[in-house]
Amino acid sequence: MKGRDGVETTPSISQSSPASGPSGKIRVASFFAGIGGFDLGFDRADIETVWQCEKKDFCLDILAKHWPDVPRVADIQGVKPDDIPDAEIWAGGFPCQDVSLARMGPRSGLRGKQSGLFYDFAQLIAARRPQVVVLENVAALLSSHDGRDFAIILRTLADIGYGVAWRVLDSRHFGVPQSRTRVFIVGSLGGAEAAAKILFEPECGDRDSEKSRPDGAKPVSPFAISTGNPEQGFVKKLAHCLYAESARHTGTDWSRNYVSYPEGQVRRLTPLETERLQGFPDDWTLPTKEMANEDSLDSARYHACGNAVSVPVAEWLGRRIVATMGAELLDAQRESLSVTPRSA
Repeated sequence: MKGRDGVETTPSISQSSPASGPSGKIRVASFFAGIGGFDLGFDRADIETVWQCEKKDFCLDILAKHWPDVPRVADIQGVKPDDIPDAEIWAGGFPCQDVSLARMGPRSGLRGKQSGLFYDFAQLIAARRPQVVVLENVAALLSSHDGRDFAIILRTLADIGYGVAWRVLDSRHFGVPQSRTRVFIVGSLGGAEAAAKILFEPECGDRDSEKSRPDGAKPVSPFAISTGNPEQGFVKKLAHCLYAESARHTGTDWSRNYVSYPEGQVRRLTPLETERLQGFPDDWTLPTKEMANEDSLDSARYHACGNAVSVPVAEWLGRRIVATMGAELLDAQRESLSVTPRSA
């Protein structure tokens, strides 16, 4: 292992040209889809979502609202390999509850009931072997059981035949004012180099870091508040990472992110504000089904946004995948032309 960023090498496997569906677009099957952070980001990168898997009823309603024609299932443990339509990409942020540092006490890691669903995902990957696999989870996955859980994931993908690369990305570098670090793992049947081309720009360094600031006075803290209309209160320039939380909770989880007013009052962020911090369109998480009460509705929206993949990060990854697959297709075409004998 090579720390936060690295490449796990595996023998390269020759691949045919990337396929695509009737629309001519690259396709993605979305696992642990949540409210569609990966799906929306990939849509914006011109990748077609052809299938979704998600267990929570609230999230299923949101997915059906935005992708009414996409087939979806509710339980990955009941999915058979042939149930999944052809797709060049499989993407999913498998549950983080058992590896997250936000959970008090010992972490169960991949032995846990939730995060252990990775193994069900891996069995489906082994049976179908899509060209590219994208996994997302909290950065604490890197340290779960002293790194052994992360090593299991890399070795599992490598044993199936994937070249693997990984990188920690922070949402604040992709246009949303939220400090949210997540580890993204890419597996490619084209080998480790193809996986690395998706996650790493040729000009990038070995870390995902901010551009240097010009000389001059430095802010006291990156979390210093910015002022706007006093009637609208004051907010932090850079929000702390959003968690899945309830509407009623008044503890330290939401109090890290708040709006304050000159007279000393504070309030939590609204569901609309959490949507924006994750890069979703306004009212994305308003369901079509009626909820029991406003608290239940807000709690569901807070939970969904806190568990979601930041849309701009997913879009960046999608565009990197499209560009990489396009380059592979051109290389395959050039190779085919180079070996075709000329007519007499």
